[in-house]
Amino acid sequence: MWWLDAFSTYLYGLSVVVTAIAMLMLVSGLDDLFIDIVYWSHRLWKSLFIYRRYEHTDYQELYGPAEKPLAIMVPAWHETGVIGHMAELVATTLDYENYHIFVGTYPNDPDTQRDVDEVCARFPNVHKVVCARPGPTSKADCLNNVLDAILQFERRAHMTFEGFILHDAEDVVCEHELRLFNYLVGRKDLIQIPVYPFARQWNNFTSLHYLDEFAELHGKDVPVRETLAGQVPSAGVGTCFSRRAVLTLIEAGNGIAFDVQSLTEDYDIGLRLKAWGMEEIFVRFPVLRHRRHPEGESCLGQSWRESNVICVREYFPDRLMTAVRQKSRWIIGIVYQGYRTHGWKQGPVLNYFLWRDRKGAINNFVSFSAMLILLQLILIWLLQQVWTDAPRFVSIFEGRVWFDYILTANIVLMGNRMLQRIIFVSGYYGVKQGLLSIPRLLWGNLINFLANWRAIRQIIKCGDPRRVAWDKTTHDFPSISGDNHAKRSLEEILVANGMASEQALHEAELHRIDGLQLGSSMVHEGRITAAQLACSIAEQIGVSCESVDPTGLPRDLLGVLPARTALHYAILPLRHEGRTLVLASECYIDPVSLAAIARQLGRPVRYVIAHKGQVTVGLRRWYAHACDHDRDPHHLLDIAARSGHLHGNRVALVWDSYVSRQVMLGEILVAQGHLDEVAFRSLLLSHARNPQPLGEFLVERGAISREILDRMLVLQAALQPSIANLLLREVAVSAQLATPTEQAA
Repeated sequence: MWWLDAFSTYLYGLSVVVTAIAMLMLVSGLDDLFIDIVYWSHRLWKSLFIYRRYEHTDYQELYGPAEKPLAIMVPAWHETGVIGHMAELVATTLDYENYHIFVGTYPNDPDTQRDVDEVCARFPNVHKVVCARPGPTSKADCLNNVLDAILQFERRAHMTFEGFILHDAEDVVCEHELRLFNYLVGRKDLIQIPVYPFARQWNNFTSLHYLDEFAELHGKDVPVRETLAGQVPSAGVGTCFSRRAVLTLIEAGNGIAFDVQSLTEDYDIGLRLKAWGMEEIFVRFPVLRHRRHPEGESCLGQSWRESNVICVREYFPDRLMTAVRQKSRWIIGIVYQGYRTHGWKQGPVLNYFLWRDRKGAINNFVSFSAMLILLQLILIWLLQQVWTDAPRFVSIFEGRVWFDYILTANIVLMGNRMLQRIIFVSGYYGVKQGLLSIPRLLWGNLINFLANWRAIRQIIKCGDPRRVAWDKTTHDFPSISGDNHAKRSLEEILVANGMASEQALHEAELHRIDGLQLGSSMVHEGRITAAQLACSIAEQIGVSCESVDPTGLPRDLLGVLPARTALHYAILPLRHEGRTLVLASECYIDPVSLAAIARQLGRPVRYVIAHKGQVTVGLRRWYAHACDHDRDPHHLLDIAARSGHLHGNRVALVWDSYVSRQVMLGEILVAQGHLDEVAFRSLLLSHARNPQPLGEFLVERGAISREILDRMLVLQAALQPSIANLLLREVAVSAQLATPTEQAA
């Protein structure tokens, strides 16, 4: 029968294809086996000879270096509702304070801009950047705009960032990440930490196949690459570049650091920095404090060390076509654009890893073809079992002994691949996910095949891999509590509460006292009271308002708050409410600073807004020791009252007048425009460990000149009256109001 001849010819052709695929699988399998051998050999060597002589670095050592300023760069296109979650989570979980987040938005994406504006109102260390061109451009183009804004911010703030960190808006950042970067950034130019995707429901194979691939890639492959080649590919998130690296990239690119035509600018930069001789490192640093699982529950087979490494967490796409789009972008950028841009290097070791990066262009088709062939052979075997009279064909594997050895080797290598996958997935996620990674191999092969096919079609359509446009994928973000609301202006609240009219505000702005912000100026002029200003500030930021007696704080309560913390954040301790310490401040304390205070004190904290000057006077009395007992303003006022120079409520009025007109040097510098308010906060962080007075520190850092400092100190003295001058004025007024008989007396 003709169909028998046709099928026999098909089987013969299939045998040729199977032979070619088997050979390719053998080469790839041996390649992977070599990486396995190197990894386990290196791990055994370190266990036998390194860690027996030297202990693992404890995470407490990360707290040794002072906090360097770090910049986090976040590109955002159609990321409404995500940036706020990220800023909230970072502020409440990061064990670090001296950082700023720069979010790159687009002029034609008003929803994301509005969302970022609301976040910036709550978090002074979050800054919105609007790209020059409408989106979506490439991620690299967005990052170039963000980087330019960072350098402008540096010039305005008189500060320099030591590390530049890549993150996406949906990333969940580990609490010790910035501590680790701060510890290494002075010695390394590219620092990469692992990425571990969040696990979804067990049957969501599309999302979970990312889990399998990243667990093995960042658990074994990249560490081996760093060991042998000294080169680390950036993952695009959880990457920190040194200042030297960023400035070198800008100089080499004539002002442009990231290749705008690259779909994988992170991978591209890793190769460029290596070619310039810079130091790159992949860090798997476990923070071992107590046994915990990253998902919040214990998992059988999970490794304590592996599951507590500092890493980046995020959800990856859970829909087939979304995953295909994302992976096709990776394939175009790494395989095709990477070859066009970087070609091959001189060193054989790095070339070997470049070949491993690019072999996926073939392997994805080979793996998928092998899966299809296996399905066909299974169907033929099943047909022969069910249909006993079916023609019996000679097996395509018979008659070639050497081919049997290849098949046997491939089976053994495939078994090793499954074993390695189980080990590395189980180490972080537990045995359940490790075993489920085996059936997910087939689904992963399908996704990689479709992604490779899509990448080829895009390149053919564009005619050049470097012309393929950025195809962004959407992500999910874990739900957390907290709403984002932009703060109302102080002027709006004063008018709404009837404390001042719009005309009065206009006049107050026109006649604002030099060196004071509007609210303080209105208090000094008597347009509003210190209590009204405090209530308005409290309403603006959503906390309560209280009047504080800065002279009557218990000494045991003062001992709870260290002087360095009190002076740095301009806060006073008020009382205990259970374990919570209630603090007083005259202005807004952002969530980052509030979380930092809680970590330093080791207890929950909340704060209230005190009346203007009350915290300033309290800090000078209890923490700054700016005056001795004989010159203490409250002591001098008591002497005046006991001597009869003041009567009745005049004592309280003079004290309130003195307190409400006290001004800090920082407010004057900001009001005069010598320092940006956000930049001043960053400088305060740098000043935290410096014993110099603030003014001297600012001069030494170049933030202000000596002349400006001297002028501001003179202005500060002129703005805030001394208690002695107020008493003299009070006595003079009393004398003028006295009757002739009283004057004679």
